[in-house]
Amino acid sequence: MNIRRFFGKNAREALAQVKQALGDDAIIIANRSVNGGTEIMAMLETDIASAPGQASTEPAMDNSRSLLDFVTAKDQPRQAPPQASTAPAMQANTPAAEESAVHESAIMDMLKQHSEQQEQAYQVATQTLEDKMMGMMQEMRQMRSHFETQMSAMTWQHHLQHSPAKSKVLSTLLSANFSASLSRQIAEKMPNHIDVNKAPMWAKEVISRNLHTLDDEDALLDRGGIYALVGPTGVGKTTTTAKLAARYVMKHGTQNLGLITTDSYRIGGYEQLRIYGKILGVMVHAVKDEEDLKIALNELKNKHMILVDTVGVSQRDQAVTEQLAMLNRADSPIQKLLCLNATSTGDTLTDVMRSYKKHDIAGCIVTKLDEAAAIGNVMDVLIRERMRLFYTTSGQRVPEDIEVANKQALVERVLTPHQASLPYQYLDEELPLVISSMMQANGQEQQHV
Repeated sequence: MNIRRFFGKNAREALAQVKQALGDDAIIIANRSVNGGTEIMAMLETDIASAPGQASTEPAMDNSRSLLDFVTAKDQPRQAPPQASTAPAMQANTPAAEESAVHESAIMDMLKQHSEQQEQAYQVATQTLEDKMMGMMQEMRQMRSHFETQMSAMTWQHHLQHSPAKSKVLSTLLSANFSASLSRQIAEKMPNHIDVNKAPMWAKEVISRNLHTLDDEDALLDRGGIYALVGPTGVGKTTTTAKLAARYVMKHGTQNLGLITTDSYRIGGYEQLRIYGKILGVMVHAVKDEEDLKIALNELKNKHMILVDTVGVSQRDQAVTEQLAMLNRADSPIQKLLCLNATSTGDTLTDVMRSYKKHDIAGCIVTKLDEAAAIGNVMDVLIRERMRLFYTTSGQRVPEDIEVANKQALVERVLTPHQASLPYQYLDEELPLVISSMMQANGQEQQHV
Protein backbone atom coordinates (compact mmCIF):
# COMPACT_ATOMS: atom_id res chain seq x y z
CA MET A 1 0.00 0.00 0.00
CA ASN A 2 1.18 3.49 -0.86
CA ILE A 3 0.30 5.58 2.27
CA ARG A 4 1.15 9.29 2.06
CA ARG A 5 1.40 11.97 4.74
CA PHE A 6 -0.05 15.46 4.42
CA PHE A 7 0.52 18.41 6.80
CA GLY A 8 -1.45 21.64 7.13
CA LYS A 9 -1.93 24.49 9.61
CA ASN A 10 -5.39 23.10 10.32
CA ALA A 11 -7.54 20.11 9.34
CA ARG A 12 -9.22 21.88 6.43
CA GLU A 13 -5.91 22.83 4.85
CA ALA A 14 -4.54 19.28 5.23
CA LEU A 15 -7.70 17.81 3.68
CA ALA A 16 -7.37 20.21 0.75
CA GLN A 17 -3.84 18.87 0.13
CA VAL A 18 -5.16 15.29 0.21
CA LYS A 19 -7.85 16.15 -2.30
CA GLN A 20 -5.39 17.91 -4.60
CA ALA A 21 -2.87 15.05 -4.51
CA LEU A 22 -5.11 11.97 -4.49
CA GLY A 23 -8.48 13.18 -5.67
CA ASP A 24 -11.94 12.44 -4.37
CA ASP A 25 -11.24 8.69 -4.12
CA ALA A 26 -8.67 9.12 -1.34
CA ILE A 27 -9.04 7.04 1.81
CA ILE A 28 -8.01 8.73 5.11
CA ILE A 29 -6.15 6.26 7.30
CA ALA A 30 -5.41 8.49 10.34
CA ASN A 31 -5.11 12.09 11.48
CA ARG A 32 -3.48 13.77 14.46
CA SER A 33 -2.45 17.18 15.74
CA VAL A 34 1.25 17.92 15.72
CA ASN A 35 3.29 20.98 16.59
CA GLY A 36 2.04 23.76 14.38
CA GLY A 37 -0.87 22.02 12.66
CA THR A 38 -2.57 18.78 11.65
CA GLU A 39 -1.12 15.66 9.96
CA ILE A 40 -3.29 13.33 7.84
CA MET A 41 -2.31 9.92 6.47
CA ALA A 42 -4.18 8.91 3.28
CA MET A 43 -4.02 6.59 0.29
CA LEU A 44 -5.88 5.81 -2.93
CA GLU A 45 -8.72 3.31 -2.99
CA THR A 46 -7.05 1.58 -5.93
CA ASP A 47 -3.93 0.99 -3.82
CA ILE A 48 -6.03 -1.07 -1.41
CA ALA A 49 -7.54 -3.08 -4.29
CA SER A 50 -4.10 -3.87 -5.76
CA ALA A 51 -2.47 -4.79 -2.46
CA PRO A 52 -1.85 -8.54 -1.83
CA GLY A 53 -4.46 -10.24 0.28
CA GLN A 54 -7.10 -7.56 -0.40
CA ALA A 55 -8.92 -9.16 -3.37
CA SER A 56 -11.73 -10.42 -1.18
CA THR A 57 -12.58 -6.88 -0.11
CA GLU A 58 -12.64 -5.30 -3.57
CA PRO A 59 -16.37 -5.80 -4.25
CA ALA A 60 -17.20 -4.15 -0.99
CA MET A 61 -15.10 -1.11 -1.92
CA ASP A 62 -17.03 -0.62 -5.17
CA ASN A 63 -20.27 0.20 -3.39
CA SER A 64 -18.83 2.52 -0.68
CA ARG A 65 -17.79 6.17 -0.64
CA SER A 66 -14.37 7.27 0.52
CA LEU A 67 -13.97 9.08 3.83
CA LEU A 68 -12.77 12.10 1.91
CA ASP A 69 -16.19 12.28 0.24
CA PHE A 70 -17.78 12.59 3.66
CA VAL A 71 -15.43 15.34 4.77
CA THR A 72 -15.69 17.37 1.58
CA ALA A 73 -19.36 16.78 0.92
CA LYS A 74 -20.20 20.41 1.74
CA ASP A 75 -17.58 21.70 -0.68
CA GLN A 76 -18.46 19.35 -3.60
CA PRO A 77 -22.10 19.25 -4.76
CA ARG A 78 -23.39 15.75 -5.32
CA GLN A 79 -23.72 14.88 -9.00
CA ALA A 80 -27.16 14.12 -10.26
CA PRO A 81 -27.86 10.42 -10.82
CA PRO A 82 -28.04 9.13 -14.41
CA GLN A 83 -31.31 9.62 -16.25
CA ALA A 84 -31.82 5.92 -16.24
CA SER A 85 -32.09 5.91 -12.48
CA THR A 86 -35.55 5.59 -11.04
CA ALA A 87 -37.16 7.68 -8.32
CA PRO A 88 -36.75 4.92 -5.70
CA ALA A 89 -33.01 4.94 -6.38
CA MET A 90 -32.84 8.69 -5.73
CA GLN A 91 -34.67 8.20 -2.47
CA ALA A 92 -32.17 5.52 -1.54
CA ASN A 93 -29.32 8.05 -1.87
CA THR A 94 -30.87 10.55 0.53
CA PRO A 95 -29.87 8.70 3.73
CA ALA A 96 -26.33 8.40 2.36
CA ALA A 97 -26.09 12.19 1.99
CA GLU A 98 -27.31 12.68 5.53
CA GLU A 99 -24.84 10.09 6.78
CA SER A 100 -22.07 11.89 4.90
CA ALA A 101 -22.90 15.21 6.59
CA VAL A 102 -22.97 13.52 10.00
CA HIS A 103 -19.59 11.90 9.41
CA GLU A 104 -18.11 15.17 8.17
CA SER A 105 -19.33 17.05 11.23
CA ALA A 106 -18.06 14.34 13.58
CA ILE A 107 -14.61 14.33 12.00
CA MET A 108 -14.31 18.14 12.04
CA ASP A 109 -15.48 18.27 15.68
CA MET A 110 -12.94 15.61 16.59
CA LEU A 111 -10.11 17.49 14.85
CA LYS A 112 -11.16 20.79 16.42
CA GLN A 113 -11.43 19.27 19.89
CA HIS A 114 -8.02 17.64 19.58
CA SER A 115 -6.49 20.90 18.36
CA GLU A 116 -7.99 22.81 21.30
CA GLN A 117 -6.66 20.25 23.74
CA GLN A 118 -3.20 20.57 22.24
CA GLU A 119 -3.40 24.39 22.48
CA GLN A 120 -4.51 24.26 26.12
CA ALA A 121 -1.69 21.86 26.96
CA TYR A 122 0.78 24.20 25.26
CA GLN A 123 -0.53 27.22 27.20
CA VAL A 124 -0.34 25.34 30.50
CA ALA A 125 3.22 24.26 29.77
CA THR A 126 4.20 27.81 28.79
CA GLN A 127 2.65 29.32 31.94
CA THR A 128 4.36 26.72 34.12
CA LEU A 129 7.69 27.53 32.51
CA GLU A 130 7.17 31.26 33.04
CA ASP A 131 6.26 30.72 36.70
CA LYS A 132 9.39 28.65 37.21
CA MET A 133 11.52 31.33 35.56
CA MET A 134 9.99 34.06 37.73
CA GLY A 135 10.64 31.97 40.84
CA MET A 136 14.25 31.45 39.83
CA MET A 137 14.73 35.19 39.20
CA GLN A 138 13.26 36.01 42.62
CA GLU A 139 15.57 33.54 44.32
CA MET A 140 18.54 35.01 42.47
CA ARG A 141 17.61 38.54 43.61
CA GLN A 142 17.31 37.37 47.21
CA MET A 143 20.64 35.59 47.01
CA ARG A 144 22.25 38.69 45.53
CA SER A 145 20.79 40.93 48.24
CA HIS A 146 21.94 38.52 50.95
CA PHE A 147 25.42 38.32 49.41
CA GLU A 148 25.69 42.12 49.17
CA THR A 149 24.58 42.51 52.78
CA GLN A 150 27.17 39.98 53.96
CA MET A 151 29.94 41.61 51.92
CA SER A 152 28.97 45.06 53.24
CA ALA A 153 28.93 43.72 56.80
CA MET A 154 32.41 42.24 56.35
CA THR A 155 33.66 45.56 54.96
CA TRP A 156 32.21 47.51 57.85
CA GLN A 157 33.54 45.00 60.38
CA HIS A 158 37.05 45.38 59.02
CA HIS A 159 36.62 49.16 58.91
CA LEU A 160 35.37 49.48 62.49
CA GLN A 161 37.92 47.11 63.97
CA HIS A 162 40.62 49.52 62.88
CA SER A 163 38.71 52.61 64.09
CA PRO A 164 37.20 52.28 67.58
CA ALA A 165 36.26 55.97 67.55
CA LYS A 166 34.02 55.55 64.49
CA SER A 167 32.49 52.49 66.07
CA LYS A 168 31.70 54.55 69.17
CA VAL A 169 30.05 57.30 67.11
CA LEU A 170 27.97 54.82 65.13
CA SER A 171 26.75 53.08 68.27
CA THR A 172 25.88 56.40 69.94
CA LEU A 173 23.97 57.81 66.97
CA LEU A 174 22.02 54.63 66.22
CA SER A 175 21.06 54.26 69.89
CA ALA A 176 19.81 57.87 69.81
CA ASN A 177 17.42 56.97 66.93
CA PHE A 178 19.46 58.57 64.14
CA SER A 179 19.09 56.89 60.75
CA ALA A 180 21.76 54.51 59.46
CA SER A 181 22.34 56.80 56.48
CA LEU A 182 23.16 59.90 58.53
CA SER A 183 25.05 57.93 61.18
CA ARG A 184 27.26 56.36 58.54
CA GLN A 185 27.99 59.70 56.88
CA ILE A 186 28.96 61.33 60.16
CA ALA A 187 31.21 58.40 61.13
CA GLU A 188 32.91 58.35 57.72
CA LYS A 189 33.75 62.06 57.97
CA MET A 190 35.40 61.75 61.38
CA PRO A 191 39.19 62.25 61.15
CA ASN A 192 41.28 59.21 62.00
CA HIS A 193 43.25 61.01 64.71
CA ILE A 194 40.17 61.57 66.92
CA ASP A 195 40.49 59.69 70.20
CA VAL A 196 37.71 57.29 71.10
CA ASN A 197 36.92 59.26 74.29
CA LYS A 198 36.55 62.47 72.30
CA ALA A 199 34.43 60.94 69.56
CA PRO A 200 31.03 61.82 71.14
CA MET A 201 32.10 65.46 71.55
CA TRP A 202 33.16 65.60 67.90
CA ALA A 203 29.78 64.14 66.87
CA LYS A 204 27.95 66.80 68.92
CA GLU A 205 29.84 69.53 67.09
CA VAL A 206 28.94 68.06 63.70
CA ILE A 207 25.25 67.77 64.61
CA SER A 208 25.18 71.29 66.06
CA ARG A 209 26.75 72.69 62.89
CA ASN A 210 24.13 71.01 60.69
CA LEU A 211 21.06 71.72 62.83
CA HIS A 212 19.57 75.06 61.75
CA THR A 213 17.48 76.96 64.27
CA LEU A 214 15.76 80.34 64.56
CA ASP A 215 18.42 82.99 65.01
CA ASP A 216 16.35 85.73 66.66
CA GLU A 217 12.76 85.39 67.85
CA ASP A 218 12.48 89.12 68.47
CA ALA A 219 13.25 89.79 64.82
CA LEU A 220 10.50 87.37 63.82
CA LEU A 221 7.91 88.89 66.15
CA ASP A 222 8.92 92.41 65.20
CA ARG A 223 8.75 91.61 61.50
CA GLY A 224 5.25 90.16 61.80
CA GLY A 225 3.40 88.62 58.87
CA ILE A 226 0.97 85.74 58.34
CA TYR A 227 1.93 82.30 59.67
CA ALA A 228 -0.09 79.11 59.17
CA LEU A 229 0.60 76.06 61.32
CA VAL A 230 0.22 72.86 59.28
CA GLY A 231 0.76 69.17 59.96
CA PRO A 232 -0.90 65.79 60.59
CA THR A 233 -3.78 65.15 62.95
CA GLY A 234 -2.99 65.22 66.67
CA VAL A 235 0.38 66.92 66.41
CA GLY A 236 -0.78 69.86 68.57
CA LYS A 237 -1.31 72.68 66.08
CA THR A 238 -4.18 74.40 67.93
CA THR A 239 -2.38 74.49 71.28
CA THR A 240 0.83 75.62 69.60
CA THR A 241 -1.07 78.41 67.81
CA ALA A 242 -2.36 79.62 71.19
CA LYS A 243 1.17 79.50 72.65
CA LEU A 244 2.58 81.57 69.77
CA ALA A 245 -0.28 84.03 70.13
CA ALA A 246 0.48 84.39 73.84
CA ARG A 247 4.18 85.03 73.16
CA TYR A 248 3.25 87.74 70.69
CA VAL A 249 0.73 89.36 73.08
CA MET A 250 3.34 89.44 75.84
CA LYS A 251 5.59 91.51 73.59
CA HIS A 252 3.24 93.57 71.38
CA GLY A 253 -0.21 93.41 72.99
CA THR A 254 -3.52 92.20 71.55
CA GLN A 255 -4.41 95.06 69.23
CA ASN A 256 -2.21 93.94 66.33
CA LEU A 257 -2.84 90.18 66.47
CA GLY A 258 -5.33 88.24 64.37
CA LEU A 259 -6.37 84.59 64.75
CA ILE A 260 -7.93 82.40 62.06
CA THR A 261 -8.92 78.72 62.13
CA THR A 262 -9.78 76.48 59.18
CA ASP A 263 -10.59 73.53 61.49
CA SER A 264 -14.30 73.14 60.83
CA TYR A 265 -14.15 69.32 60.76
CA ARG A 266 -12.93 68.38 64.22
CA ILE A 267 -15.51 68.53 66.98
CA GLY A 268 -14.58 71.42 69.25
CA GLY A 269 -11.67 72.51 67.04
CA TYR A 270 -12.91 76.07 66.63
CA GLU A 271 -14.21 76.19 70.20
CA GLN A 272 -10.79 75.31 71.63
CA LEU A 273 -9.03 78.16 69.84
CA ARG A 274 -11.93 80.52 70.60
CA ILE A 275 -11.45 79.90 74.32
CA TYR A 276 -7.73 80.64 74.03
CA GLY A 277 -8.54 83.79 72.05
CA LYS A 278 -11.05 84.90 74.66
CA ILE A 279 -8.42 84.52 77.38
CA LEU A 280 -5.97 86.59 75.33
CA GLY A 281 -8.60 89.11 74.30
CA VAL A 282 -8.35 88.29 70.58
CA MET A 283 -11.29 87.40 68.33
CA VAL A 284 -11.01 84.19 66.30
CA HIS A 285 -12.22 84.09 62.67
CA ALA A 286 -13.49 80.70 61.44
CA VAL A 287 -13.22 79.98 57.70
CA LYS A 288 -14.49 77.04 55.65
CA ASP A 289 -13.03 77.60 52.21
CA GLU A 290 -10.78 79.78 50.09
CA GLU A 291 -13.34 82.55 49.73
CA ASP A 292 -13.85 82.75 53.51
CA LEU A 293 -10.09 82.89 54.00
CA LYS A 294 -9.73 85.82 51.63
CA ILE A 295 -12.55 87.68 53.42
CA ALA A 296 -10.98 87.07 56.84
CA LEU A 297 -7.53 88.15 55.69
CA ASN A 298 -9.03 91.30 54.20
CA GLU A 299 -10.72 92.13 57.51
CA LEU A 300 -7.42 91.58 59.34
CA LYS A 301 -5.18 93.28 56.78
CA ASN A 302 -4.20 96.00 59.29
CA LYS A 303 -2.99 93.49 61.87
CA HIS A 304 0.76 93.20 62.41
CA MET A 305 0.71 89.40 62.85
CA ILE A 306 -1.91 86.83 61.85
CA LEU A 307 -1.77 83.20 62.99
CA VAL A 308 -3.75 80.55 61.07
CA ASP A 309 -4.62 77.22 62.69
CA THR A 310 -5.30 74.60 59.98
CA VAL A 311 -7.21 71.32 60.09
CA GLY A 312 -5.07 68.24 60.67
CA VAL A 313 -5.06 65.55 57.96
CA SER A 314 -2.90 62.54 57.18
CA GLN A 315 0.23 63.34 55.20
CA ARG A 316 -0.98 60.89 52.54
CA ASP A 317 -4.40 62.50 52.18
CA GLN A 318 -5.17 64.50 49.05
CA ALA A 319 -6.59 67.13 51.41
CA VAL A 320 -3.00 68.15 52.25
CA THR A 321 -2.45 69.42 48.72
CA GLU A 322 -5.87 71.09 48.62
CA GLN A 323 -5.36 72.85 51.95
CA LEU A 324 -1.87 74.12 51.13
CA ALA A 325 -3.03 75.21 47.68
CA MET A 326 -5.75 77.28 49.37
CA LEU A 327 -3.10 78.97 51.52
CA ASN A 328 -0.90 79.62 48.48
CA ARG A 329 -3.76 81.29 46.59
CA ALA A 330 -4.44 83.81 49.33
CA ASP A 331 -4.13 87.47 48.40
CA SER A 332 -1.38 87.96 51.01
CA PRO A 333 1.72 85.72 51.34
CA ILE A 334 1.35 83.09 54.08
CA GLN A 335 4.41 81.43 55.62
CA LYS A 336 3.80 77.82 56.61
CA LEU A 337 5.27 76.26 59.77
CA LEU A 338 5.21 72.44 59.85
CA CYS A 339 4.53 70.84 63.24
CA LEU A 340 6.43 67.57 63.85
CA ASN A 341 5.61 65.14 66.66
CA ALA A 342 8.84 64.18 68.49
CA THR A 343 7.35 60.80 69.44
CA SER A 344 6.82 59.68 65.83
CA THR A 345 9.19 57.22 64.17
CA GLY A 346 11.85 58.40 61.75
CA ASP A 347 10.05 56.82 58.78
CA THR A 348 6.80 58.59 59.67
CA LEU A 349 8.53 61.95 60.17
CA THR A 350 10.32 61.57 56.83
CA ASP A 351 7.01 60.80 55.14
CA VAL A 352 5.38 63.87 56.72
CA MET A 353 8.30 66.12 55.84
CA ARG A 354 8.40 65.12 52.19
CA SER A 355 4.64 65.50 51.80
CA TYR A 356 4.67 69.08 53.08
CA LYS A 357 8.12 70.29 52.07
CA LYS A 358 7.24 70.50 48.39
CA HIS A 359 4.73 73.24 49.29
CA ASP A 360 7.36 75.78 50.42
CA ILE A 361 7.56 75.21 54.17
CA ALA A 362 9.27 78.13 55.96
CA GLY A 363 10.30 76.14 59.02
CA CYS A 364 9.29 73.62 61.69
CA ILE A 365 8.02 73.40 65.23
CA VAL A 366 8.78 70.20 67.18
CA THR A 367 5.95 69.32 69.57
CA LYS A 368 5.57 66.88 72.47
CA LEU A 369 9.25 66.96 73.28
CA ASP A 370 8.42 65.98 76.85
CA GLU A 371 6.86 62.69 75.69
CA ALA A 372 9.84 61.48 73.62
CA ALA A 373 12.43 59.22 75.23
CA ALA A 374 14.88 59.80 72.34
CA ILE A 375 14.77 62.71 69.90
CA GLY A 376 17.37 61.59 67.36
CA ASN A 377 14.57 60.67 64.94
CA VAL A 378 13.26 64.24 64.62
CA MET A 379 16.75 65.79 64.70
CA ASP A 380 17.79 63.40 61.94
CA VAL A 381 14.90 64.46 59.68
CA LEU A 382 15.57 68.16 60.24
CA ILE A 383 19.24 67.71 59.34
CA ARG A 384 18.67 65.50 56.31
CA GLU A 385 15.96 67.78 54.91
CA ARG A 386 17.90 70.94 55.84
CA MET A 387 14.84 72.43 57.53
CA ARG A 388 15.05 75.29 60.03
CA LEU A 389 13.64 74.65 63.53
CA PHE A 390 11.73 77.62 65.01
CA TYR A 391 10.25 76.41 68.31
CA THR A 392 9.89 73.35 70.52
CA THR A 393 6.95 72.56 72.81
CA SER A 394 6.88 70.25 75.81
CA GLY A 395 3.44 70.36 77.44
CA GLN A 396 -0.09 71.78 77.38
CA ARG A 397 0.42 74.95 79.39
CA VAL A 398 -0.07 78.25 77.59
CA PRO A 399 2.25 80.06 77.16
CA GLU A 400 4.84 78.38 79.40
CA ASP A 401 5.43 75.16 77.44
CA ILE A 402 6.96 76.65 74.31
CA GLU A 403 10.42 78.04 73.72
CA VAL A 404 12.66 79.10 70.90
CA ALA A 405 14.68 76.12 69.67
CA ASN A 406 17.83 75.86 71.81
CA LYS A 407 20.41 74.18 69.61
CA GLN A 408 22.93 73.39 72.33
CA ALA A 409 20.34 71.95 74.69
CA LEU A 410 18.88 69.77 71.94
CA VAL A 411 22.26 68.42 70.85
CA GLU A 412 23.23 67.71 74.44
CA ARG A 413 19.99 65.85 75.04
CA VAL A 414 20.06 63.85 71.83
CA LEU A 415 23.50 62.34 72.54
CA THR A 416 23.14 61.82 76.27
CA PRO A 417 22.37 58.14 76.97
CA HIS A 418 18.94 57.66 78.51
CA GLN A 419 18.16 54.77 80.81
CA ALA A 420 15.11 53.83 78.73
CA SER A 421 17.23 53.55 75.58
CA LEU A 422 19.76 51.06 76.98
CA PRO A 423 17.96 47.99 75.51
CA TYR A 424 18.23 49.63 72.10
CA GLN A 425 21.99 50.25 72.21
CA TYR A 426 24.06 48.11 69.86
CA LEU A 427 27.08 46.01 70.71
CA ASP A 428 30.24 46.62 68.70
CA GLU A 429 29.99 43.25 66.98
CA GLU A 430 26.39 43.99 65.94
CA LEU A 431 27.13 47.30 64.21
CA PRO A 432 28.47 45.97 60.86
CA LEU A 433 25.41 43.82 60.17
CA VAL A 434 23.00 46.54 61.39
CA ILE A 435 24.57 49.21 59.21
CA SER A 436 24.77 47.04 56.10
CA SER A 437 21.18 45.79 56.50
CA MET A 438 19.80 49.30 56.96
CA MET A 439 21.74 50.62 53.99
CA GLN A 440 20.42 47.81 51.79
CA ALA A 441 16.84 48.51 52.90
CA ASN A 442 16.96 52.29 52.61
CA GLY A 443 19.30 52.67 49.63
CA GLN A 444 22.04 55.22 49.21
CA GLU A 445 20.94 58.78 49.95
CA GLN A 446 22.49 62.11 49.20
CA GLN A 447 25.17 63.60 51.42
CA HIS A 448 23.79 65.65 54.31
CA VAL A 449 26.79 66.68 56.42
